[in-house]
Amino acid sequence: MTANKLKPNNARFIIFQLLGWSGWVVLLIVRDLTFVPAEYMVSRSGIFILDALVGMTLTTCLRYLYRYVWEMAAYIRVVTVLAGSFVVSVIWQPIKDVITRTDIGSSVDLTDYGWVSFLSILPFSFSLVLVWSVLYFCIKYYQLFLVEKDKSLRSEAHAHEAQLRMLRYQLNPHFLFNTLNAISTLVLQKDTEAANSMLTKLSKFLRYSLDHDPLDQVDVAHEIGSVRLYLDIEKVRFEDRMKIELNIDPEAERALMPSMLLQPLIENSVKHAIARSEEGGLIHISARLVKRRLIIEVADDGPGIPDYRAVVERNSASSGGVGLKNIRNRLQEIYGSDHELTFSTREPVGCKVTVIIPYETE
Repeated sequence: MTANKLKPNNARFIIFQLLGWSGWVVLLIVRDLTFVPAEYMVSRSGIFILDALVGMTLTTCLRYLYRYVWEMAAYIRVVTVLAGSFVVSVIWQPIKDVITRTDIGSSVDLTDYGWVSFLSILPFSFSLVLVWSVLYFCIKYYQLFLVEKDKSLRSEAHAHEAQLRMLRYQLNPHFLFNTLNAISTLVLQKDTEAANSMLTKLSKFLRYSLDHDPLDQVDVAHEIGSVRLYLDIEKVRFEDRMKIELNIDPEAERALMPSMLLQPLIENSVKHAIARSEEGGLIHISARLVKRRLIIEVADDGPGIPDYRAVVERNSASSGGVGLKNIRNRLQEIYGSDHELTFSTREPVGCKVTVIIPYETE
């Protein structure tokens, strides 16, 4: 243990020592006020303070003994407390005798302070030091409890952060494979302009996904910008088969939401509504505010999802990507129970995913 780590402990120990022994002196003075004439109180208070200073010095030495055996077996610590308390009381007794031989000290009983020890066969000082030792270990264990509690809270916070990062940074490898395959096809067709445009958009999309910390939030307008990049990339693959509708209320554009939250939802619509249909399909994205809640919807005109729970589990297990299940987990990590994620059938055909989160702004 370094000196820097000891300094705060030393300061706390000194404070506890001063408070504890001062409290003991005050207790003796208050007791004497009930039967000792006022003219004797100044001298008696001085004797109590002197005796307390001796006790404080001896117990400070005792502290270093307890620190030495702190990591040893429990029975060794118990024996050390009993033996240490007894030795200190034995050392303390001659000092008390010297004080009582003085003219002022002779009027004060420092042997048992006028009280009976709870161990009558042993000096009262032993009882007092034993109580001090017990309090020392109680305070020490309580401090260790606080340290462990703080470590536990920190570990929980780090685990929470790691969970968010894991859910956030898992990008579906199928999307990358399909995009790179499309770029390769464009290169083989010598359509370098389209290939370069698609590669640039992919680069911007990946940069966006990596630049934004999963613990941060972005406004809806910013998130829609990343969605446009993703859709532009997919549109190169599907061309006119993919139709997009955006309906973003102006007042909702300032609302904050987790970054990259929409991409997996849109990817799911592309997979089920566009890729599996020769005619293609429509993806509708909307955002609006209702009673201080941000409502985001991603809908398509595909075949719909009869059993969305099975799809959620299959999506998460098979693709290894973010998936619908991870979106649900991520919302749970960020908002707890203060959110909604629902799947429903879109009339006349299709699927609609609705996300409802608290309305927040920067």
